[in-house]
Amino acid sequence: MIQINDTLVSLDVVERYFLCDLSRCKGECCVEGDSGAPLEDAELAELQKVLPEVWDDLSPKAKEIINKQGVAYIDDEGDTVTSIVNGKDCVFTCYDADGTCKCAIEKAYREGRVSFYKPISCHLYPVRVTRYRDFSAVNLHRWDVCKAAEVLGKRQGMRVYEFLKEPLVRKFGKVWYDALEQCAIEWLKTQKKY
Repeated sequence: MIQINDTLVSLDVVERYFLCDLSRCKGECCVEGDSGAPLEDAELAELQKVLPEVWDDLSPKAKEIINKQGVAYIDDEGDTVTSIVNGKDCVFTCYDADGTCKCAIEKAYREGRVSFYKPISCHLYPVRVTRYRDFSAVNLHRWDVCKAAEVLGKRQGMRVYEFLKEPLVRKFGKVWYDALEQCAIEWLKTQKKY
């Protein structure tokens, strides 16, 4: 573990390779899982705010779910998460012609229609941040869906923390990220196998 202020960062975030390979996984992380994307308190209001801008990009079933229960719900663990369709797709998913699942919010952001990028838990994926009383744990979530991303990351020499620079800065700030980067460089120098 690497400690930066009140965060503990798993060495997997520094040592492992990762680079999303959408051509292989087709955005499966927005579809599979136990529940919707975890939301921070302020993000619920952001989702409500962007909803009119992304509405036409959503599936009819997603619109039906949103009309019934809203953009979010409380999951079995007591967390506020995005609503899901048929126990799978986040309500904010949309699909390309080739069947690749993407985020309607991110699409609208990239098109300049909204100022909210997407929930930070989505932006940070495959890293998950868990808040405890005295610290936050920053851990890598690994599963078969992202195997292609690990292979591509290794081929390109991109570590998880490098791939996630933008969302890590968004979540923790540039000073925090710079400290992580420096720790990562020093740590990797000591590891012959990396």
